[in-house]
Amino acid sequence: MSKTTIRAGSNIAFIKYWGVDDAGINLPQTDSISMTLADAYTTTTVEWQPSSASANSTDKDTITIDGRELAGEAGARLVRHLDRIRAIAGTQQRACVVSQNNFPMASGIASSASGFAALTVAACRALSLDLSASQLSALARLGSGSASRSVFGGFVQWDRGHDHESSVAHMLYPPEHWELYDLVAIVSTGEKKVSSEGGHRIAATSPLNLARVAHVQTLLPVVQGAIAKRDLAMLGDPLEWDALAMHAVMQTGTPSLLYWQPGTLEVMHAVRSWRDEEGITSYFTIDAGPNVHVICEAADVSLLQSRLSALPFVEGVLVSRPGPAPFSLPDHLF
Repeated sequence: MSKTTIRAGSNIAFIKYWGVDDAGINLPQTDSISMTLADAYTTTTVEWQPSSASANSTDKDTITIDGRELAGEAGARLVRHLDRIRAIAGTQQRACVVSQNNFPMASGIASSASGFAALTVAACRALSLDLSASQLSALARLGSGSASRSVFGGFVQWDRGHDHESSVAHMLYPPEHWELYDLVAIVSTGEKKVSSEGGHRIAATSPLNLARVAHVQTLLPVVQGAIAKRDLAMLGDPLEWDALAMHAVMQTGTPSLLYWQPGTLEVMHAVRSWRDEEGITSYFTIDAGPNVHVICEAADVSLLQSRLSALPFVEGVLVSRPGPAPFSLPDHLF
């Protein structure tokens, strides 16, 4: 059987995906826009085992992430995704999956996006399935909504759509369009207690959710225009607004989700202070976790990396440029 290894970048959303209209297919409530990351990624090797009719077959999938074999609901979620791929291929083969992240998993750096994008592409290629990028995007979305965006490189928009086939992402601009950087200020490497998957189901319980969904419609063309013009000042305010609005929805849902930690606030206040008082053009955004993404251009990377690293609550800074679509590696993880 074919063994395939794929590397897929995480992504940072400028306009967020939060809340679903159909949890069964991860149909979002709004469009979203992101930048795929070159330097925060998941590497996944998939090998399909002989079919169950063979004497040498195995009766279950084996999935190992960052050196730990998955069990329970976390493992079952990945098996369900492999089941979707088996259904398309018309096979009962079981898979051996080994995956590694180069950043902390489940801490607000979109490990599910890169993880399910890498798993989807690797598993399909290992079965020689000839799927288009749009089909891969739709399939990856079923595992994790934001994974639909990590199937593409550069600057990406996920169109909400209305069903499985139409809710897909597409590339707005390639990575080389804009030398924008994401500096991830890591204030916690621990796994969050409530996953993004669980949080999406809570969003509708917040009295602020509908207001955010409505306002996103006015932000989308502004962010599209800012990326087209490579205008960070134009991008910055919507970037921060939607991050804060998403977390306001989280914090006012039932149950309330409070992902922020002291270091989260420390970084947000520092970025605004440096911008307002010293003219350092950078803006923050936060995914579903405590870690803060600071968006800037190349000229300010070294200064901001140094300053962020010096903050008391910051454990490290991950620096990334815009990255490519998932790609094959010649060396496998097993």
